[in-house]
Amino acid sequence: MATTQAKIITTAEKLIMTTGNSEVTLDQIAKELGLSHAALYKHFRNKQALWEAVAESWFKREIINRIHVSSSLSKEKKLHDWLWALVNAKKEAFNTNPKMFDLNTEYIDNNPVALHNVLINAYREMDTIMGYNDPTFEKSELILAAFSIFTLPNFKDTWNEANYEHRFEEMWNLIKKGV
Repeated sequence: MATTQAKIITTAEKLIMTTGNSEVTLDQIAKELGLSHAALYKHFRNKQALWEAVAESWFKREIINRIHVSSSLSKEKKLHDWLWALVNAKKEAFNTNPKMFDLNTEYIDNNPVALHNVLINAYREMDTIMGYNDPTFEKSELILAAFSIFTLPNFKDTWNEANYEHRFEEMWNLIKKGV
């Protein structure tokens, strides 16, 4: 079942990229896979669940998995560098893959429950860096919320401004004593 889900997710993303349209239909995905439309519902409860899975897979691969920081840094410096890498990965995704960015925005960033689920990997990584051992990831979630101007699509038009790094450092300076 997991293999079929992965194939559906991969196919949906491929169709988005080849058609240049984030409005790919379930019929198009089913046809590409040689499945019936109804067969997709054996793997995803509805279209929203499928698009959330597609966006989550893309987010993890194109943003979270691209973040690499030195393990030899102090935990505060490592968190700083990790956050800087995260916001830059999100900015790069916006600049280089607008269709998937739009899909992510529509199905993830505009849905607080889905957004929380997608960000669990980010929260977990931040928790590990800081050694919080917080099973609810509350501290990590609050830190990332402070950087929302660098991660939420509502602010995407400011991400390519010349003072982007300066603004990031100002935010870091505001919160670093509390991390």
